[in-house]
Amino acid sequence: MQWILSELESIRHFLGMGGDVLVAIFILSVFLWCALLERWFYFIFVAPRAAKSVVTQWQQRKDHKSWASKRIREELVSQRDIENKRGLPIVKVLIAMCPLLGLLGTVVGMIHVFDTLAVVGTGSPRAMASGISKATIPTLAGMVASLSGLFFSTRLDHLAKLSTRKLEDKLKHVTS
Repeated sequence: MQWILSELESIRHFLGMGGDVLVAIFILSVFLWCALLERWFYFIFVAPRAAKSVVTQWQQRKDHKSWASKRIREELVSQRDIENKRGLPIVKVLIAMCPLLGLLGTVVGMIHVFDTLAVVGTGSPRAMASGISKATIPTLAGMVASLSGLFFSTRLDHLAKLSTRKLEDKLKHVTS
């Protein structure tokens, strides 16, 4: 229990070093990872059952060769494709916002440095150090959040395309 409190104190100290922008990046990262985890659970648990349901629905049709039945098959695949890609644009927007907030943190930190220079002068490096850390820590945090999210987002995008392609192949195979 003590180590949890110690870790929470470390996180609070880190967030305090980066200023309010770092808190915004942290909240944005939590939303990003919630969206990523939701999509992962979808592909692990929901997508296979939904694809199986679509294949069963297609198998129950008597006509697989007519023009109308081919359009119905396209519609079934398209509905699954839309569901597979649901939420991915939001993830991509959150990923793009992370480095932008980091850049905002850089600007805010540099303003803090210039304000300190105006008040104290150039004779106090210690006074400027807090502004420099407020300028660099949010940039680092925004880039780390963005890069980690980008890796998983790319993987989820690939899973969405692969799941749709597999379903389409299964429905074509049933047609033969």
